[in-house]
Amino acid sequence: MSAATVRVHAPGRVNLIGDHTDYMGGPVLPMAVHLGTTVVGTRGGGVVELRSDLEPDPVVLSLPAPDPTTVEPRWGRYVAGAAVELGATEGFTGTVTSTVPPGSGLSSSSALTVAVCLALGATGTHAELAVAARAAEVRANGVPCGIMDQLCSVAGVEGHALLIDCDAMTVDPVPVPEDACIWVVPSGQQRQLADSAYAERRARCEDAAALVGPLPAASLDAVEAIEDPVVRARARHVRSESGRVLAAADALRVGDLAELGRLMVASHRSLAQDFEVSTPVLDELVEGLLATPGVYGARLTGAGFGGCVVALARPGVELDGWHVRPAAGATVEIGGAE
Repeated sequence: MSAATVRVHAPGRVNLIGDHTDYMGGPVLPMAVHLGTTVVGTRGGGVVELRSDLEPDPVVLSLPAPDPTTVEPRWGRYVAGAAVELGATEGFTGTVTSTVPPGSGLSSSSALTVAVCLALGATGTHAELAVAARAAEVRANGVPCGIMDQLCSVAGVEGHALLIDCDAMTVDPVPVPEDACIWVVPSGQQRQLADSAYAERRARCEDAAALVGPLPAASLDAVEAIEDPVVRARARHVRSESGRVLAAADALRVGDLAELGRLMVASHRSLAQDFEVSTPVLDELVEGLLATPGVYGARLTGAGFGGCVVALARPGVELDGWHVRPAAGATVEIGGAE
């Protein structure tokens, strides 16, 4: 009898507010979106072989998988990262399709990694799956990312954003009102996270935490007393952004979209000025959106350095991007033998 068909879907995510707080144990407010990555195939044998609709070359890995950083094509590094992290001994042959635009800030790499981990048989709680997928992604690209992307992809709730405490890894679903229209607008500026200053930003935050303690709950006076102006600015963003996330969740719960929009704008200003991860292209896009009738707020989403802007608008407003819906988290379906 032939092997059963395995179908895995992992959504991308958009972060409404709370960037560069997750790896410091702070709160974030993302939502899984209806755009995602799907892996379909069969388990068995000692080889992982995947073909993607977005990439010209397939990934073929003999198990045990090699060092992910040596794998070509480069997208196969996420596949190898998952196989190495899970200690995979059973292969998988199939296809990868995705509606998440790469480099857009919608976490295409995490959607791929979560999907591959599940296709290879990963099990556990949402937190355990997210931890495994995060470790696989770090193996693949060397970027010391936080847990937000993977946990949101795994634990998404349809119709809700997720207030995530990235220290405790708890997830509190927050309903998204029907009249809250969330758009993701591409800047046209491609973002390559591994080539960015992401790791440097994290290092400066860790320098600050060594001086004043965990940044999400640090004393504002203590943050302002940090002598190094760059370290002080990075810390100020994490501390202020953590407060904005909690306020944004409160605003979303009561349907105060004007307040949520105001907080999104304040977040963008902080990311641009204190964290210095915006670009002139992103700043111009945000200002243009804020001048559009019916738009409550806009901010860069993701790590910055390019990619996309997330905008909150009234129903009926049409923007030049993707109108995203809050979606459920990753799923695994095992069908009958072929």
